[in-house]
Amino acid sequence: MRKIDKKEADAYYRIRTTLIIIYLAIGFVVSFGVVFFAEELSGFSVNGFPFHYFMGAQGAILTFIILLFINAIVSDRIDKKFGLDQVKKK
Repeated sequence: MRKIDKKEADAYYRIRTTLIIIYLAIGFVVSFGVVFFAEELSGFSVNGFPFHYFMGAQGAILTFIILLFINAIVSDRIDKKFGLDQVKKK
């Protein structure tokens, strides 16, 4: 990994921090937001189950797994943008 100057490092960590906040907000909405609005969300169904039940049983877990893959892809792109993707070979 190469060394970067302070301005680049600040920009890198600002982007990473913003993304972490976005991922945490999505996780909060998926796990707790569905519970808060369960009565309103029971009006439609997914795979024959009320939406709030589906999200509690399977949807939240699937969302977190999808967020992990999205985070990996986006993190790789950010690392390439800042030139931090190179591995030293001995």
